Amino acid sequence: MDVYINDLAIFLPNDPINNEEIENVLGKINNIRSRVKRIVLKNNKIETRYYAIDPKTGRLTHSNAQVAAEAVRKLNPYDNFSVNDIECLCCGTTCGDLLFPGHGLMVLGELGIPACEAVTTHGICISGMTAFKYAYMNVASGMSDNAVAAASETASSFMRSQFFSARDDLDTDLERKPMLAFDADFLRWMLSDGAGAAFLSNKQNEKGFSLRVDWIENISYAGQLDTCQYGGGVKNPDGSMVGWRDTESIDPQQMKHIMAVKQDIKHLDKWIVQTAIDRALVRVIDKHHLKPEDIDWYLPHYSSGYFRDKFYDRMKEIGFEIPYEKWFTNLYTKGNTGSAAIYIIIEEIFKSDRLQKGQKLLCFIPESGRFSHCYMMLSVV
Repeated sequence: MDVYINDLAIFLPNDPINNEEIENVLGKINNIRSRVKRIVLKNNKIETRYYAIDPKTGRLTHSNAQVAAEAVRKLNPYDNFSVNDIECLCCGTTCGDLLFPGHGLMVLGELGIPACEAVTTHGICISGMTAFKYAYMNVASGMSDNAVAAASETASSFMRSQFFSARDDLDTDLERKPMLAFDADFLRWMLSDGAGAAFLSNKQNEKGFSLRVDWIENISYAGQLDTCQYGGGVKNPDGSMVGWRDTESIDPQQMKHIMAVKQDIKHLDKWIVQTAIDRALVRVIDKHHLKPEDIDWYLPHYSSGYFRDKFYDRMKEIGFEIPYEKWFTNLYTKGNTGSAAIYIIIEEIFKSDRLQKGQKLLCFIPESGRFSHCYMMLSVV
């Protein structure tokens, strides 16, 4: 059974924050200005982003569940639609507000709607697409007439200064070696808050365009590669992980910052392009007989402008060049919203005047957590 995206909605909390304002909102670590912020922002090219933080008080203005619920409430796929009509709610996020119950249940509680199926998918960027795929499969199998997929992040809650300690070992030659800035401090100037939601059903819109979901491929290399991006644990020299509950195995000094989000920079640089393009994209090309000339729009969620040319160059080398004029992203104005980013990208192009009937949209969602990637094909109908 064909499945269609009938509407998308997003929620970005509070007013946009420009590059000069970030440190005032997130706070300085030990009252010391970051030595890498300028270089990180130069590489990621993000100009504005959104935080669920009151800039004056530094207190959180929204929970993760509230951000997701706000996006779901803004859906309007047909006349007289109500959130009470939702049959299946699937929510993905990097980190919910609680360890348990599941994030999807907390979003359902925020919505206060009648009983329905509610599902939580956990991960990092790809969690938004595992939620989307569950919603898609539920409708495609006929188990539900409609489903809502949502993804949300409140990364700023991890990025506030109290989650970090000052460091005196940062490399000073960051102009020549920008990869060295990709550390915990890098993530402070990268991640932002927001949510997106998509309404899926087995019927096309009676008026205007719908997006038919042609296929979704989620591919993970976690069985072959070590962890790269993580929170709530410590990475050992041999690549193994120790989680926050195993307190007797963790140095007390490391326990102080166990919840800080971290990234293995060398691991990221070595594997992100290779797994996303050489392995995952090549696999998808072979399976679906893709040709670059058949793609009308390429919707990539790359975390930083730093990776834009790296992905493009490697795609060109494997014979799958998609010219930049077909690329569409809003990273630079909406920020890196993790699992919600692809929803925010699709929503903007869906509600623009760029789409025409019959066009093909190839979506690309990489995740560095343990190198899991998603490709999805949509058709404008």
